[in-house]
Amino acid sequence: MITPYVKRLVKGDDLRNSLLELVKVNSIQAGSLLTGVGCLSHANIRLANEKNTLNITGPLEIIMLSGTLTPQHIHVHISVADREGNVYGGHLMPGCIVSYTTELCMVAFNNMIFSRDYDPQTGFEELVISDKTN
Repeated sequence: MITPYVKRLVKGDDLRNSLLELVKVNSIQAGSLLTGVGCLSHANIRLANEKNTLNITGPLEIIMLSGTLTPQHIHVHISVADREGNVYGGHLMPGCIVSYTTELCMVAFNNMIFSRDYDPQTGFEELVISDKTN
């Protein structure tokens, strides 16, 4: 029970905001971003230390884009390469702006519900997986 979704973003679209809008418009309760390819004029990436962000001006190629999708939150990782081939990666943040185009492929798991609850062990809102049939 999987439904595929494919979307092409255009110049000026904010990648993260567009993903969240797609989840909401399509009422995706549990989803996965399988892949994304394209170009960015600017990237805003939260680094692994959870505090600092990296702001990079393009041109940038999206090398990897994947994550989990819930109606309230998307947890997406991104890697981009600059014109010299240097690669940067981390959490996708608002402010990643499409320069020409970006192609997104995602799926919804229709028999599941994804949500997020605070986990005192990690200090973050973590994925909770529920079976829709229960």
